[in-house]
Amino acid sequence: MRERSISYLTIKLLFFVLLVSCSGKGKKSISILETTDVHGVILPYDFIEKEKLNASMASSFSYIKQVRKNKDVTMLLDNGDNLQGQPEVYYYNFIDTLQPHFVAEVMNYMGYDACTIGNHDIEAGHRVYDRLVKEYNFPLLGANALNIVSGRPYFKPYQILEKKGIKIAVFGLVTPAIPNWLPPQLYSGIEFKDMVETARQWMPVILNEKPDLVIGLFHSGWDRSEGKLQHTDNLSENGTAAVAYNVPGFDIIFCGHDHKPADEKFVNSAGDTVLILNGGSRSEKLAEADITFTSKKIKGKHRMKITGQIINVADFKPDNEFITKFTPQYKIIDEYVNRVIGSSSATISSRNAYFGPSAFVDMVHSIQLEITGADISFAAPLSFDVQINKGTITVGDMFKLYRFENMLYTMSLSGNEIQKYLEYSYSGWLNTMKGPADLLLKLRLGKDGKPLITNNKAWFKNQSYNFDSAAGINYTVDISKPEGERVEIKGFTDGRPFDKNKMYKVAVNSYRGNGGGGHFTEGAGIAKDELRKRLISSTDRDLRYYILKSIESKKSINPVPLNNWKIIPEKWVQIAMSSESAMLFGISK
Repeated sequence: MRERSISYLTIKLLFFVLLVSCSGKGKKSISILETTDVHGVILPYDFIEKEKLNASMASSFSYIKQVRKNKDVTMLLDNGDNLQGQPEVYYYNFIDTLQPHFVAEVMNYMGYDACTIGNHDIEAGHRVYDRLVKEYNFPLLGANALNIVSGRPYFKPYQILEKKGIKIAVFGLVTPAIPNWLPPQLYSGIEFKDMVETARQWMPVILNEKPDLVIGLFHSGWDRSEGKLQHTDNLSENGTAAVAYNVPGFDIIFCGHDHKPADEKFVNSAGDTVLILNGGSRSEKLAEADITFTSKKIKGKHRMKITGQIINVADFKPDNEFITKFTPQYKIIDEYVNRVIGSSSATISSRNAYFGPSAFVDMVHSIQLEITGADISFAAPLSFDVQINKGTITVGDMFKLYRFENMLYTMSLSGNEIQKYLEYSYSGWLNTMKGPADLLLKLRLGKDGKPLITNNKAWFKNQSYNFDSAAGINYTVDISKPEGERVEIKGFTDGRPFDKNKMYKVAVNSYRGNGGGGHFTEGAGIAKDELRKRLISSTDRDLRYYILKSIESKKSINPVPLNNWKIIPEKWVQIAMSSESAMLFGISK
């Protein structure tokens, strides 16, 4: 009787084990990882600040390798903006163009499956991104970037990836607002079309491929506030929400461009749930979608469960094999950024630029006027908080002084348009003050109306690279007056009178000259189509190159503020400067 009982229990146990093992039969576990807006942060070292980084593509690769060991299938995607930011990409964009591009070598080594073009990749110019299309072992996507002659996508519109019986479609879109920022020669022969209309055009084509999963890979931000779900703006910079809502068919949309990590489920116009993921920027995060497929199918598609998460890359050490593989490139770039081009008699900082004239911005002003021979220069602090120390100046310091690869434009503006341009700039920068206790700078505010403190710091409402001041003219900005009535231009610095009805030559970077920031269009009131007619000339290289060459030719510089403008009442500014510097930078000035 006892033997029979044991035998019966054994059979039940075996049946249970078999049932459990069969319950997982036919399931496939897939992870899809996204990097985006890496901006050249490849190695765990900041070649501009010359210090170690705790997050980089080297650490991302440690996590990627870990996931690949544990999942049936792993796919690796990138959402663009890789070709601008750190000297390690600038060097291979423009200095050494004969060796394989560093970005291509890295991404091929990491095993990417697809990448979407970003606006800063277009900024590098045809020679760079056309070259990378050939060097990548994976497709560069961008369905809404059309060849003007053929009307077909300049880059591949989508890619079908098949791994272990699972078919995945990856569809790429780039922000169509590129013409608002970049000079036409950088994207000659290409026009950028509306994201929603392009997605509607291609979705039936993609679904005809009968994929198990449809992924959007969009270099465009996720913003579903203020009516962004409605399709009203054909050149919307951040159109991901409009596509997600208005074009059913996507299971997952990876986005980027706005540098804001996102992980949320979203219900589209058809009532279907879409997972939205954004991997942030500068290799600090990874976006991960985890999908479990079953053998059962509904309407020809595998049933699946989809979840998302954002990975903190700093939690992982740099991959040793990665570091060893790219040590030769590290040495080359390190030597490049440490090349001495001159010396400076003083330390300069972008911090001073928010309260009045600064040697930091005025160095750019002086060189812009010198190169162009213009009457007036417009420039802003392109980096929020950087410093170039007294003494030796290196190539790396130029990436602090001038962050972006902008061309230098010479444009024609009337005196009245110059006045309105400056009014617009200071309206985005400074509050109207009723007394010395009021805030001078436009900071992000909390619900209580006080500056919002995040990570122990206050933050500007606007970007510092939109805070344009002028050189070549003397003027005051009276912050006791209403916006639009603050700027009083006294005359030119060389003594000439300033005439609002006369046309003048103005030096300005190409981002601004193409409408970026709205200073020309919303401020000066010049129609977007009119801007091209106002362009007198453009440099053929980025402005950083000319600044570097200027310093190299002089060998030594003595940077001092030009002191051609000031904010008044000055006593109010001094009080605000002390308290608001402490909020922004953690110091008292």
